[in-house]
Amino acid sequence: MTNKRAWVNWAIGRIEADFNRSADTHLIPLPVPALPDIAIYLKDESSHPTGSLKHRLARSLFLYGLCNGWICENTPVVEASSGSTAVSEAYFARMLGLRFIAVVPRSTAQAKIDAIAFYGGECHFVGAPGEVYAAAQSLADELGGHYIDQFTYAERATDWRSNNNIAESIFAQMAREPHPVPRWIVCGAGTGGTSATIGRFARYNRHDTGVCVADPAGSVFHRHWAERSVAHVDHSAGCIEGIGRQRVEPSFLPDIVDRMEVVADAASIAAAHEVSARLGRRCGGSTGTNVWACARIAAEMAARGETGSIVSILCDDGARYADTIFDPEWLAARDLDVAAPRQAISDFFETGRFAG
Repeated sequence: MTNKRAWVNWAIGRIEADFNRSADTHLIPLPVPALPDIAIYLKDESSHPTGSLKHRLARSLFLYGLCNGWICENTPVVEASSGSTAVSEAYFARMLGLRFIAVVPRSTAQAKIDAIAFYGGECHFVGAPGEVYAAAQSLADELGGHYIDQFTYAERATDWRSNNNIAESIFAQMAREPHPVPRWIVCGAGTGGTSATIGRFARYNRHDTGVCVADPAGSVFHRHWAERSVAHVDHSAGCIEGIGRQRVEPSFLPDIVDRMEVVADAASIAAAHEVSARLGRRCGGSTGTNVWACARIAAEMAARGETGSIVSILCDDGARYADTIFDPEWLAARDLDVAAPRQAISDFFETGRFAG
């Protein structure tokens, strides 16, 4: 065995050992007393060691790069990110003793930048979100490194059949609930990897579960889902970090998405505030996007007299957004008035009816 292969074996062993030490994330009920026959749950991905859903993806991307021979000892690893994926990848790079550089927009929340640095990563800033891809590839080429590229490889790096992916975990945790097979699973799309994994797993196991992607109003994904010729938008995808893109990412697979829900940024933030208050701890804006879509679906189900369960994702810890979506001055500077949508989502939890 060559020294190169021996190091790769060691690196895979390190990642697998870290996984073996980790517990699964919780599935939390989100009560709506007015809808006793419709249960909503949040898969709490904020409890991963690096605080977000992207911890699963980062692990998969590193294993994919190692097994493909792209990441070797002393390989600099570069990523394009809005922050959370880079935090998780910095964690794994430090574990393997590798240099890690995140290419991020200057608008990235400071708490995420600090977290990347905490795990030993470096940040390379660009002016606009759409500039991250070319800058990451250029930097990897310059350093003789590997551009780990979550946007291309998310849907293929994750083993969607099993291996404790998020879909397998959700269905296992739902097994003893009143409605064990969710009628809907709701998630956002940043790379598209999560919806791809859930959609494939549900189909493979023949579950009667629909996949709904909750998408920011400025994003291209819902436009592409409705009309495949639309592949890019020139305007901003919005201010909800981690989801919504200006271009259709290679990992977004529209044919296994059953429904798209378009959510305004103010509504996402309002829902994040409301859910944070109801859980007693802050969650990020993308969780708000998911919950807003869940409320629409639950209210529709109730109106049709349907029963069942809806599962969504608590994507990350809201502490990362203390100086953005939880800062009144930040909201005012962007003309984001969350009062009316906050009342609408609060009314949903109290009455089961939703005006959003």
